[in-house]
Amino acid sequence: MSTLTHKPTGTRGSATALTAALLTACIAFQLNASMLSPALVTMGEELNTDQGSIGLSQTWFFTTAALFSLFLPRLSDVVGRKKILVFMMLMTAFGSVVAALAPNIEWLFAGRIIQGISGPTVPLALLMLRSAVPNPKRYGALMGLILAVNGGVAGVDSFLGGYLAENHGFRSIFWVMVVLAVIAALGVALFTRESKPQAGTRMDWRGVFFIVVAVGALLTALNEAAKLVGGIEPSTVLVSAVLLVVSAAAFYGFWATEKRVAEPMVQIEHLRQRATWAPLLTTVLTMTGIFAVINGIVPAYVQAAGPGFGVGATQTALLILTPYALLGWIFGPFSGRLAPVWGYNRVLRLGMLGSIVALLIIVFFGMDSLPMMVAGTALLGITYAGTANIMLNGLGVVLSPKGNPGFLPGMNAGAFNLGAGLSFLVLPAVLVGTSSLGDRTSYVTVVVVGLLITVAAFAASLLIPKPVDAEVE
Repeated sequence: MSTLTHKPTGTRGSATALTAALLTACIAFQLNASMLSPALVTMGEELNTDQGSIGLSQTWFFTTAALFSLFLPRLSDVVGRKKILVFMMLMTAFGSVVAALAPNIEWLFAGRIIQGISGPTVPLALLMLRSAVPNPKRYGALMGLILAVNGGVAGVDSFLGGYLAENHGFRSIFWVMVVLAVIAALGVALFTRESKPQAGTRMDWRGVFFIVVAVGALLTALNEAAKLVGGIEPSTVLVSAVLLVVSAAAFYGFWATEKRVAEPMVQIEHLRQRATWAPLLTTVLTMTGIFAVINGIVPAYVQAAGPGFGVGATQTALLILTPYALLGWIFGPFSGRLAPVWGYNRVLRLGMLGSIVALLIIVFFGMDSLPMMVAGTALLGITYAGTANIMLNGLGVVLSPKGNPGFLPGMNAGAFNLGAGLSFLVLPAVLVGTSSLGDRTSYVTVVVVGLLITVAAFAASLLIPKPVDAEVE
């Protein structure tokens, strides 16, 4: 039977301290994910390596983050969430030290891989928050506040990363990460209470092995397949095909293992339920349709001198990425507060409909008008970053089965990473494949494809059941 080692937090002061500690941990993770983006060129120069290798260090971080997200939330249910989160923050600090002192690209890889242990920070923080704050309305508001950093720390992270890299070198960025990760570890250690809802349960390490191999091979196959956008290479095709076969075999091994073991990582009946596969499908489709549009396609179009507006990289960040992140930060707490009152699914669908409208604005007006492009991406900040993204993360927690609360948040974190990988595979491939139609037409086509995938995501969201226990009349 599930046991908790503490009573829910009852005082406003303790909940405030808890939220501040969890928010600091989430910011520490987000800096690992986004702060290096404007410093990639500087990193290549200081380490005397090419941009492809530097980009690979980013890929390794996100892949490792996805893999640890699959099982660390489940492990935290068994050995203690506070213990695991403190360990994650300390390892993040250690990885940051390794990267800051890296004499070459290989040591940078090592540091980024270690930092990837922080991958499930957000779902773990939400599990700890829900365990400590039983009131649905209050939990929703605090959830929105914490999740608002998931789309970027109000745009400050990118600008701070660029400033530090330009004036103090890329290593200074990692030292900032060290300081914040240590502060986060101390905050979690001092201001949160331990919870072990599955204390006494044996960890299904065989199942962990198979699911990590399956998802790892699939993500690596997507990364390899993305290279085909520049042209067909037989060796790349072969590697991608082999990885897909390995992934399929490992998924089969995972399914067979979970049916046999006494205490599985995931119960098969949970995988068959709409409360599991519907939110996961919605997450993958939403990320595939939107992620590369806002993080790649639109910035590239705005900077392009031909079909676009010829805007510089810094101005593009100021006009496109910062408003997007800032509005997501502002509106996140509001959507989180509305979710338990209006309904998680209703708020999610409003956000997705708004995202569809934003993409329509970009397609029909933004391609010819920079102000309208800014308006469309700003609306995406409100509807996707500040609403849909918040609800998709939140649903992973409130729909998770009571007997295995860490299962769905971890799988959902993997779905976010899978969707991001698919987005940067599918949409650039469309851009290259339609280049013969003209630059402007190919960009329009890409956004239309993203729009259609987002419409499919909205249709999938209609299948998500209502999280009754997390909502109030």
